[in-house]
Amino acid sequence: MSSRLNPEDQARVDQYLSAPEHRVERQPFRVWRLLLVIVIVIIGLGLISRLLSRLAL
Repeated sequence: MSSRLNPEDQARVDQYLSAPEHRVERQPFRVWRLLLVIVIVIIGLGLISRLLSRLAL
């Protein structure tokens, strides 16, 4: 893929992106952990809504 930048600007961009503060190691994305968190939040909100409905009646 060719860049639309001229070579000087592309060199500056490459230098900026190769700086240590822009090289962050990321953990692998875990789908099952995300689904577990979503299920726990939904169950928790459901329990809170049931508790509030009993207190309101």
